[in-house]
Amino acid sequence: MYEPEIREDRPGCLAGILKLFALGAIYDWLQDNVGFGRGCLGVPCGIILFILLIVFGCSIIFGTNWFDFGF
Repeated sequence: MYEPEIREDRPGCLAGILKLFALGAIYDWLQDNVGFGRGCLGVPCGIILFILLIVFGCSIIFGTNWFDFGF
C-alpha cells in the first residue's frame, strides 16, 4: 500500500515569526540610514528596499524559495 511521504523540513510558526521580526528590524534600520528622506539617492534606495521587503516577506510567509531552479 502506498504511504505518502511526510515532509518535516518546513520551519515552524515561531521560526517564521522570528524571521519576519528580523526582516522588519533590518528594514527599519536600512530605511533610517539609506532610505527615504536621505537626499536625492534616498528615494530610489527606499523603493528598492521596499521591493526587497515585499519579496523576502512573501518568501517567508508562503515558504517559497526564489533561487531553487530545478530543471
